[in-house]
Amino acid sequence: MMAAAGGASGRVARAEKVRRIFERFDANGDGGLNREEMAALVVAVNPRVKFSDDQISVILDEVFRTYADFIASPDVGLTLAGLLRTYDDGAGDVDRDFDALGFRLSTDAGEGDDSAAGAVSSDAGVVAESSSSAGATDTGILVDRLLASASASAPRSQPPRAAAPPWAVSPNNGIVFESSWSLLDDLEILVKRLRSKQLQRSATAGAGVGDNNNNSHFDSFSEAGWSREIGGHSDSSERRVPWDETSRDYLSFVKEVAVLRGRADGARSREEAFDNHMVLGRGLYEHQLFRESLISFRRSCELQPTDARSHFRTGNSLYAIGRHAEAKEEFLLALEAAEAGGAQSSDILPQIHVNLGIAMEAEGMILGACEHYREAAILCPTHFRALKLLGSALFGVGEYRAAEKALEEAIFLRQDYADAHCDLGSTLHAMGEDERAIQEFQKAIDLRPGHVDALYNLGGLFMDAGRFPRASEMFTRVLSVRPNHWRAQLNKAVALLGAGESDEAKRALKEAFKMTQRVEVYDAIAHLKILQKKKKPKRSSTEGEGAYLVIEPSKFKRAGKKTTLRQDLAVALDIRAFQRVARLNRCDVDLLKKEMNETDVPISYSGGGEPEKSIRKAALEVILRRLLRFLKPETFQGVVKAINEKVLSVLDATGSGRVDLGMFFAVLAPICSGPTDKRKRAVFDSLIWRPNNEGGVNIRRSDAITYIKLLRAVYIPSHGVSDMLEVHGESDPSMVSYSEFLEMFNDPDWGFGILGTLVKLEAGDRIRHGRHHCSICQYPVIGSRFTEIKLHFSLCNRCYSEGKVPSAFKKEEYTFKEYGSESEALKDKCTCFTLHSTSLQVDT
Repeated sequence: MMAAAGGASGRVARAEKVRRIFERFDANGDGGLNREEMAALVVAVNPRVKFSDDQISVILDEVFRTYADFIASPDVGLTLAGLLRTYDDGAGDVDRDFDALGFRLSTDAGEGDDSAAGAVSSDAGVVAESSSSAGATDTGILVDRLLASASASAPRSQPPRAAAPPWAVSPNNGIVFESSWSLLDDLEILVKRLRSKQLQRSATAGAGVGDNNNNSHFDSFSEAGWSREIGGHSDSSERRVPWDETSRDYLSFVKEVAVLRGRADGARSREEAFDNHMVLGRGLYEHQLFRESLISFRRSCELQPTDARSHFRTGNSLYAIGRHAEAKEEFLLALEAAEAGGAQSSDILPQIHVNLGIAMEAEGMILGACEHYREAAILCPTHFRALKLLGSALFGVGEYRAAEKALEEAIFLRQDYADAHCDLGSTLHAMGEDERAIQEFQKAIDLRPGHVDALYNLGGLFMDAGRFPRASEMFTRVLSVRPNHWRAQLNKAVALLGAGESDEAKRALKEAFKMTQRVEVYDAIAHLKILQKKKKPKRSSTEGEGAYLVIEPSKFKRAGKKTTLRQDLAVALDIRAFQRVARLNRCDVDLLKKEMNETDVPISYSGGGEPEKSIRKAALEVILRRLLRFLKPETFQGVVKAINEKVLSVLDATGSGRVDLGMFFAVLAPICSGPTDKRKRAVFDSLIWRPNNEGGVNIRRSDAITYIKLLRAVYIPSHGVSDMLEVHGESDPSMVSYSEFLEMFNDPDWGFGILGTLVKLEAGDRIRHGRHHCSICQYPVIGSRFTEIKLHFSLCNRCYSEGKVPSAFKKEEYTFKEYGSESEALKDKCTCFTLHSTSLQVDT
């Protein structure tokens, strides 16, 4: 075998020059250039420029921000690999700087196998090709980088650069054979030719390649957190180069790349062919030619099926083109190969876990993603991006304390991590610590003034706090960065409405409707019109709050037993809200029985020694995904969060990360779709499926009592059950039949008798009451209508459950009658009219 590094004399010489410059200014020898050392470098390579302290500070801030992935720590500073990357990116002229410092390169210079350069690998990702401004030969590296950053949004000409791409110049490029270097050189020529032709065509059409609205605002988005190798770098798909894959030039390019692959297949050994295809795939991936890179990486997998890196990069390519499920499978193969490879693959293991987590999040599997982010952070404790992703995912499932800890650790490792500050702000807001949240959002905005997520979330915080003018200001800033952000436009309208600017709010709502055409925006516009047309009742001087009074429950009377109790309705509405968020109203209860029949769960033992079929939350998430396979990934993430917060937090009160699957099915069954009898039967079958009862026809009374206790703790937490065990006796060893279980389940005080009210709410979703509007909220009445029999005003479900009445109708007691439909109301009206007519005849 012929090693390729010995033949790359030009590349070696370039790396040696950078190493010499680095060692010259690394005064303390700690393997990094801190701010003082970098300042000395800036001044030394620009002897004819007189910098002010402010100019030096601005330049250093730009460099440390742009190359943050190569900052070992704030005290150590930029590593050798980072300095090499700045030159590779075309930020300056290494030859000019080398000469300016008076250095001379020895003819026998070695390969520069520097440990500092090897500490951070720039392997395996894609980044947009960097460029500098035109004056690169007149100013030094850092000045040129500052100028490049200032003009980043405009199309620029490419500066002179080394023949090899930046990743190949790195000492850790992984290239073994000379033939691979030859293929890479030929590929670079083909790519440059393709880019040149497409730029010419785009220039003729009036727009350059890559010059689009999305790219011009790429810095406003939160990063995906995509990992390359140790040290990590964000996914370059954030700066997508829109290659025209339908052009004749591109098709010719594909044919020429196929010829290069043919040369790779004709290598003298299987190992050389593998190296050839990996290099071709890497080169294509770096230029964001993902479909072509996928072909090369897959050929590498065929040649060496047990190589972790080939599967890892195949997964990267699949994810980049949106094939997330296939990417996940490749990452799993990479993980298996890396774990089997021992120390040889240990460097890539954290990155496999991170990218696998990202692929799982793209499919909505956020609990599974948490496990992989956590594993990456354990394997590499300084992996700040893994910690940030872990914190964000934990926030996504409602585990706020754990999220806060992970995000604070990420910020400790990287102080200027804007996305971590933003997510920490969201976490603190969810925990009710708004002042700290505002500080974190502001830090994110200070670091990146156009940070859309930070601006949007800060606007939401201000709106929740009732600071509507400030909220409107934040949403306006979001729209200045992303004019088509319809959610920001809608929230701006709500903020303006809260600030009392109805006309402005109406205009903002119309703009939001133009952007999205969503029905909820149309409904909001219609409701605003109703509010403007209806004359609001005058405020009562006694209540001093608004146009309604809140009445205590004892003063709400029912006209008959068919009218739902106000307290029961409030509980049922909360359960119904969770049912909708969790989408369980669209999950047939029969699917639970199917899962029980098809899922083989090994028996384990709880802390108390009881046998149970328990699984990890991540495995439970997979079962949930099968039950709700019709949901989009982002919607499923919301489902997981809701179920984790409301159900799993109760079933896994000890925080073990494991859940009794039979008990989980039994808790979900009452709120799944299907006839009531089927739901109750599914509950009983779930309890029979548990190890204590499996194979029988009855369940232990203690299991039934434990279940009902958990059920009420999940769905009726305000109605405590702390004394239930003493009343019913959990230690009772007797068995319970299905009919006896139903008596326990239907008990309105100790069971789940609220199910009947919940089913009534489900049936009322599509019921309208003509032109009847709620006298409090002014919305059309949907579902049951509650009418006060003497004062004749109507309330919707929500306002009735909250005990609200119009302030104009103040009295000691209120008596309500519930109408499930308008036909019931009409029938009742006719009955009353008949009785009244009969009464008149009798009087006559």
